[in-house]
Amino acid sequence: MEYLLQVKIAALVGLLFFTLIFGFIPARVKWFRDTDGTETHRTVLSLISCFAGGVFLSACFLDIIPDYLSDINTELHARQLETSFPLPEFIMAAGFFTVLILERIVLNCKEMRATNEERTTLIPERKSGHGHGHGHGDGPDPESSGHHVHVDFQAHSPFRSFMLFLSLSLHSIFEGLAIGLQTTDPKVVEICIAILVHKSIIVFSLAVKLVQSAIPPLWVAAYIGVFALMSPVGIAIGISVMEAQLAAGPLIQAILEGFAAGTFVYITFLEILPHELNSPGKQLLKVLFLLLGFSIMAALSFLG
Repeated sequence: MEYLLQVKIAALVGLLFFTLIFGFIPARVKWFRDTDGTETHRTVLSLISCFAGGVFLSACFLDIIPDYLSDINTELHARQLETSFPLPEFIMAAGFFTVLILERIVLNCKEMRATNEERTTLIPERKSGHGHGHGHGDGPDPESSGHHVHVDFQAHSPFRSFMLFLSLSLHSIFEGLAIGLQTTDPKVVEICIAILVHKSIIVFSLAVKLVQSAIPPLWVAAYIGVFALMSPVGIAIGISVMEAQLAAGPLIQAILEGFAAGTFVYITFLEILPHELNSPGKQLLKVLFLLLGFSIMAALSFLG
């Protein structure tokens, strides 16, 4: 048992270290943060973002949802809670609508504040003809950019980036929990290697999304740091659960997984994919990179 504990601690440190390394590559390299680059630069960033979209799509269908459905059905059968109502899917839908409602509330508050600010700035502009002309010169910026600015704002809003971070962080806790609950050291090493490869790609893709959002660099660093800590926290919780042997622990974990899965469905289909596929240019190439990201993660899942 002492050796098993050492292996789990080594897995904890390894996951933390490599997640930080891969997460800070986009955050620290200026090239990823440059929004005024050339057309080639913007195309490459868009393709990287499409690759990240494929990664998240694969994580959604091949990782998060199957894990959740397996865990929740196991717990329901163990507790003999048989019902014709699709309870696992309902829990996932609850997570979806929770994010939808929260985001609509946040965006509605921002719209109301923006409307009030426009009214206060228009009043003094009308008093001065020259001032009105200057205000009008600043106004056409969103209009001249048209729908493209609207799509970028919605896709890279700080709120959606935070929800993406939150759902991935919850899932990372559960991944670490899987390591912490193992009873043999070969299984710990096997799962740790699989999670390490998986999480390195995930954190790189998450970091790309964060640096493209209107989030200050210090907050990006904080997000990545906290995300890197989630799997180690899960390992620590798993070790504690093995010692405490809580009866309701697996059921609570399964319900939280359901909320995280619903959140991830929302972020994947209403944030990542619409932004990349609705923006003009290189459509077939974007689809190819989307498939590439999906295929790599699918291959990793197939290999165990």
